[in-house]
Amino acid sequence: MTNITYESPSVQSYLNILQSIINRMAANSSGCKTWCITLVSAIILIIADKSKPAYLFISIVPIILFLFLDSYYLGLERLFRNLYNEFIKKLHSNIATIDDVFMVSPGTKTEILRAAFHSFSSIAVWPFYGLLGLMLYIVHKIIL
Repeated sequence: MTNITYESPSVQSYLNILQSIINRMAANSSGCKTWCITLVSAIILIIADKSKPAYLFISIVPIILFLFLDSYYLGLERLFRNLYNEFIKKLHSNIATIDDVFMVSPGTKTEILRAAFHSFSSIAVWPFYGLLGLMLYIVHKIIL
């Protein structure tokens, strides 16, 4: 195989593709948090309006679903960052080939699931969803 250099247009396009994927995964993760707060707040308002505090724990469903979805996006983001960094290392070592430019997959399904479960315990995920769950508990005990 023929080695490629950083100046190659295909390398520049490949790096731009990876950067846009990484940015999209970060935006999706942020969107999960935004939608979760919106849905949980709306559920709390509806339940408070109907004076049915026993139904407050319906809010746990979107918290758990968005927790898993956020972990998935964060895991994908990490895998794509690793793919980007590995490619840059190959470029600096002058061992990058044209076949590397066409590799856009972050890994196998097993690797993606492993990354998502690893992200599940991340500091970017647990404080947010943990505090949201704590807020839900406080609303149930003190406010409603």
